[in-house]
Amino acid sequence: MRILLCLLALLACTAQAGEPLRVVSLAPSMSEIMLELQADDLLVGVLDGGERPAALRDLPSVGRQGQLDMEGLLSLKPDLLLFWPGGVAAAQLDQLKRLGIATYSAEPHNLDQLLEQIEGLAVRVGRAERGRQHVQVLRGRLQQLRQQYRREQPLRVFYQVWDRPLYTLGGRQVVSDALAVCGARNIFADLSQPAPQVNVESVLLRDPQVILAGDTAQLASWKAWPRLNARLLVVPDKGLERPSGQMIEATARLCTLLAAKAPGSR
Repeated sequence: MRILLCLLALLACTAQAGEPLRVVSLAPSMSEIMLELQADDLLVGVLDGGERPAALRDLPSVGRQGQLDMEGLLSLKPDLLLFWPGGVAAAQLDQLKRLGIATYSAEPHNLDQLLEQIEGLAVRVGRAERGRQHVQVLRGRLQQLRQQYRREQPLRVFYQVWDRPLYTLGGRQVVSDALAVCGARNIFADLSQPAPQVNVESVLLRDPQVILAGDTAQLASWKAWPRLNARLLVVPDKGLERPSGQMIEATARLCTLLAAKAPGSR
């Protein structure tokens, strides 16, 4: 029965000439980019991960991260799958590719790559002009932020992802580039792992001027060192965690926070 289902899906997933592209997004950030490109009319399903944008609320779900509903996905007869590398199990991704379903992946390591990938996706889904215009605005805003917040001596920042155990971000994560736009430097930018585990001693040794985390609870353990209390800041919102066009304004909000609250702010 499962083999028959797969064969039927293989036949059904081939887009007929003239029919709209049927797209399934397997990453919230990719879903958000489709909205920015005014291409959400092409979405027929999404993988859930947190609260959905209102415009996508009624779309069928194909599961959650780490729990992909393969049969539900195939029933949607997609022509194109959008995914974040590592967001879908390798075996499932291989199976989907063997069924002949086209894929588009994006994993930007800096904000310029993010804008290039947005423009590339726009071309792929037939929204090239919208993508060009959208990216032109984003690129101009990014250049403005780089000029406005440039520092001769970048702020040393520890970006905390989790507290127990203690995780941070490596230098190839796009958030590291967002920090650089704000005139700051990830103190663990020399690490190549996406989310390396570190220890308190190594953080203290690198003497961050700012410690950033997602909420105040994540910063609680650092209060054991009184000299660090003035250096503890909460990331303004969750936008930095979603590499879509909105990340440029999320970066702007981070820059504003660092400029106002960081030691030695101008």
